[in-house]
Amino acid sequence: MKQTVFSILLFIMLLCGCQPKAAENTITAEMALEGVSNYCHSEYDWSAAEGDPELMYVAMGEETDSAYQVVFRSYTGAQVFFYVDKTSGSTRMVEHVPALGIESEAGTMDLFDYLDRQN
Repeated sequence: MKQTVFSILLFIMLLCGCQPKAAENTITAEMALEGVSNYCHSEYDWSAAEGDPELMYVAMGEETDSAYQVVFRSYTGAQVFFYVDKTSGSTRMVEHVPALGIESEAGTMDLFDYLDRQN
C-alpha cells in the first residue's frame, strides 16, 4: 500500500513539474570569464597593451566543484587569480607577483556587479 501511495505521489510530482530546480544564481564558466573581464577592464589601465595585446589578458584557469579560477595577467607580469564561487558569484582575489615571489589577498567582489544583466 505504501509503495502505491509513494508511486502515485511521485507520478503527480513529475506531472506538476515539482522537481527541484537549479539555483537561480548558478554561475557558468562563461559568466565567470565575462564578469572578471569586465571588472579588469574597468579597474586596470589597459593602455600598455594597446601596441601588444598579449601583454595583458584575462583567461580561464582551473575549475573545482565549487569555484572557477579566472586569471588576469598585467603588463608587469603580475597575476591576479579570481576565485568565483559557482553558486553565489562571490569572488575572492589573490595577487601573485612571480618575479618577487609574493602572494597576497587582494580583496573580494560580487561577480553580478560586473555582468550584463541579460545573463
